[in-house]
Amino acid sequence: MLNRYPLWKTLLIVLVLALGTLYAAPNLYPDDYAIQLSGSRDAYQVDQPLLDRAKEALEREGISFTSVELDERNGLIRFADSETQLRAKAVVANALGSNYVVALNLAPTTPDWLTDIGAGPMKLGLDLRGGVHFLLEVDLPTAVAQKLENYAAEIKSKLREERLRYRSLETRADGSLAAKFAQPEVRDEALSLLRKEYQQFLVTTDDQDDAYYVVVNLSEAAIREIEDYALKQNLTTLRNRVNELGVAEPLVQRQGRNRIVVQLPGIQDTAAAKRIIGKTATLEFRLEAAPRAPKATTETYDFRSEPGRTATLEKDIIIKGDNVSNAAATFDENGMPQVSITLDSQGGELMARTTRNAVKRRMAVLFVEHKQRTVYKTVDGQQVEQRVPYVEKNIISLATIQTVLGNQFRITGLDGAGESSELALLLRAGALAAPIYFVEERTVGPSLGAQNIELGVTSVQIGFALVLIFMAIYYRVFGLLANVALTLNLVLLVAVMSMLSATLTLPGIAGIVLTVGMAVDANVLIFARIKEELKNGLPPQSAIHAGFERAFSTIFDANITTLLAALILFAMGTGPVKGFAVTLSVGICTSMFTAILVTRLLVNLVYGGRSIKKLAI
Repeated sequence: MLNRYPLWKTLLIVLVLALGTLYAAPNLYPDDYAIQLSGSRDAYQVDQPLLDRAKEALEREGISFTSVELDERNGLIRFADSETQLRAKAVVANALGSNYVVALNLAPTTPDWLTDIGAGPMKLGLDLRGGVHFLLEVDLPTAVAQKLENYAAEIKSKLREERLRYRSLETRADGSLAAKFAQPEVRDEALSLLRKEYQQFLVTTDDQDDAYYVVVNLSEAAIREIEDYALKQNLTTLRNRVNELGVAEPLVQRQGRNRIVVQLPGIQDTAAAKRIIGKTATLEFRLEAAPRAPKATTETYDFRSEPGRTATLEKDIIIKGDNVSNAAATFDENGMPQVSITLDSQGGELMARTTRNAVKRRMAVLFVEHKQRTVYKTVDGQQVEQRVPYVEKNIISLATIQTVLGNQFRITGLDGAGESSELALLLRAGALAAPIYFVEERTVGPSLGAQNIELGVTSVQIGFALVLIFMAIYYRVFGLLANVALTLNLVLLVAVMSMLSATLTLPGIAGIVLTVGMAVDANVLIFARIKEELKNGLPPQSAIHAGFERAFSTIFDANITTLLAALILFAMGTGPVKGFAVTLSVGICTSMFTAILVTRLLVNLVYGGRSIKKLAI
């Protein structure tokens, strides 16, 4: 019994260990604090002159930076610490204006030779490294106002269907809808119709100045229901948008009456995240106004891609973006970017009903964004951030209706492939039911505090050191070999976590500690079996072989049981529980590899292939 691996097996194990060390190496390079610059849309590009403006603004304020970088789409300015980063963001955002997004970022410092082979650092959760924190405020009054617009459009449609002629339909200051009629008989018919159709609202009459009104009032309960729906819909939409970004273990949750917290651990492109999360973009489909249409029923808008060109549209909205059930960025027959969208059944019905009587007329696709300008003012020597909300509407398409339309559309006239992809993402993730505004944006440190994290890491180090000392003293040479394998196990674990882009949280560290314990258990079982075989009179080489062979089934059974439990935790759990399950699952696989194969390789290198009379165990 020589206890030797064949050459191919030895080389394979060494190759795995070498690759593991290589892909774990990026974790030795900490991230830099940075701000990332990008255009609010594809039309606004970040170039060298823009970066020079940002640098000049920083130099005027005496803010130092370590480097400035420019790639195809974004600019990146690095800083020495988070305090400087926060000061710089305010200065640069004020200098560049609202056409550019200035976002906080944690920029990697991994050398190019590692990134060229696809190696990157392991993502850390908010409770370990921190990340980006957004506090968003939902504009609930606008949600109610938008719902009133929808009700107004519905009421107009129902009155026209019943041939009940009205003079006007307006929204009053108190939030009620008032339909004006010329004759009391028509008013009474409209009153009966609306009371039947809108039983959840208070429908009354109001006669004044020789005019007859039907008034639809929203109750407090109805307003609260609209607000709750808007907040819940925004939560769902934001979660969908974050999922589209591919962020690991994000947090999107309600805070208070009208605010939402979004936390994105380990994200690299925070500018894109801010642009997509915060964009309240939707669509409105409207008919072009007739040449002699009254001005009271029309509105004029600019074209998004052609400043200076305008078109006059009817105020009545056919459908909105929330009727879109699916959207995909594609290219038309001329290779130009477009968005192919599918409407839901209600949207398809409304579109067919409108276009049936509008063939040969032109229909516009209106792009609607609720935005905010950030203004920085100096108060008592300190810069104070103020946000001014506004709505921007532009026409992105104006085409002639050739036939009755159903639920399939193509939207053209976009600035580029990037904008078509972003618009498709926003529509696919769902329209926001109400505008949202950034109240706070910051990078967050460890949620448990730096001191507690330091103590936690120290305790892990102490525990790991005690295990190494115990193994070296109790099992002597075999213990030292086990310690080498145990260290390589941690390297492999970090490497696999990095390659999987898994997020390591504090529960994940608990999974690592448990993995270390299980790896030691496997070595203890093997070494105990070797000692038992020696006591039974087997020669040393035979005892080594029997120890590894006969302990394998016990180790395999124990690890498979734990792996099944980890898989169940991953399937059923969320957030930190999932992180613990991922780390534990990876750790089980790496610990079995190192405890059985690597330890055996090291033992073979020390004892194999020669005659020995005694083992240092």
